[in-house]
Amino acid sequence: MKANLKNYGQSPRKVRLVADLVRGKKVSQALLELNYLPKRATEVISKLINSAAANAENNFKVSVDNLIVKEISVDQGVTLKRYRPRARGVAKRINKRTSNVALTLGVKK
Repeated sequence: MKANLKNYGQSPRKVRLVADLVRGKKVSQALLELNYLPKRATEVISKLINSAAANAENNFKVSVDNLIVKEISVDQGVTLKRYRPRARGVAKRINKRTSNVALTLGVKK
């Protein structure tokens, strides 16, 4: 009952703020809280939770009502290096960071 998201175009530091809110909660409660959170990462994390719940329902025949967010980890993905012109003809590097999100659902005991 896992789902992964690789190379999501937002820094891991920002995505971890959303991931920390849903860790350990029931799937229905986590999705409800994500609907009202004004962060950009909520949309992709809710899609990821829905995907993992569908995996659990179709592959393992587990009811969605019994699922909790067991583990969610946000790691750093590939960093895209870009350059921007600055004063005196100097180029400064801009790091465009990406995130890898790994989600595991568990059955509530």
